[in-house]
Amino acid sequence: MPTTLDQLKNYTTVVSDTGDFESIAQYKPTDATTNPSLILAAAGKPQYAALIDDAVAWGRAQSSDADEQLEKAFDKLLVNFGSRILEIVPGRVSTEVDARFSFDKEANIRKALDLIALYESVGVSKERVLIKIASTWEGIQAARELESVHGIHCNMTLLFSFAQAVAAAEAGVTLISPFVGRILDWFKAATGKSYAAHEDPGVLSVSAIYNYYKQHGYPTIIMGASFRNTGEIKELAGCDFLTISPQLLGELQAELADLPRRLSPAAAAAAAPVAKVSFDEPAFRWALNEDQMATEKLSDGIRKFNADADKLRAILREKLAA
Repeated sequence: MPTTLDQLKNYTTVVSDTGDFESIAQYKPTDATTNPSLILAAAGKPQYAALIDDAVAWGRAQSSDADEQLEKAFDKLLVNFGSRILEIVPGRVSTEVDARFSFDKEANIRKALDLIALYESVGVSKERVLIKIASTWEGIQAARELESVHGIHCNMTLLFSFAQAVAAAEAGVTLISPFVGRILDWFKAATGKSYAAHEDPGVLSVSAIYNYYKQHGYPTIIMGASFRNTGEIKELAGCDFLTISPQLLGELQAELADLPRRLSPAAAAAAAPVAKVSFDEPAFRWALNEDQMATEKLSDGIRKFNADADKLRAILREKLAA
């Protein structure tokens, strides 16, 4: 019998959620995602020292100003990791825009263009890169412009609500990343309950978004993310993409059990119809405000990504000063 992971690959594009090259190569995903937290974890390993040293040298060569050197080195480090990952995976890599720009449309656009230019300078086409942007109103509107004007593919990250998913689809973004496990974390903390996989609030959220997208013909890819256990993954078998940590990929690879498909366009079409809705800025902000979980997790996620980015900057700052 094929492993559970091999069966999952028949229904879903599997994406590796790590910055560690060895883990990516081991499980042979199609794509890979990165964020400041994942790159920070990888950057502490000696085998990645050369990527950091190269970013530091490049940053020094771009400016005599210490702050500019730091920002240039930071961007180059992201691209160094992303371009190396693309030597392993056949598809695309996601690279995240600075979380500090989550509420600044123009800054998101400028940073995305800078990152794509850096990728192209090392021979990587923009077609192989997804720019990750937080799913704020400003972030979604930045992605709208990047997609429609610049032809840059975007991945809306830190997505926790139906309103965020609808706004992203209406903006024509390439891909969204609903954070399954972080939704579960909030509900467990709020209710004190445990949830079976089939009633997991994160699983139910992604399933609802999937059915809505398929019923209304949105081409935006749904990529479930931030899983806490393999049960969540199995309940979303058939979702367009799933980005999975090396630990959970290993568990799926080690398991030999039948994996039924849970999500499909045909099943979505047969599900109870969901009326089409639309969100302008006031409606979006109100819907997000009314969703306590999504509001809290979006804010918390932005803070945590920024904190890890600051730790990465501290490493680079020390090396730049040496």
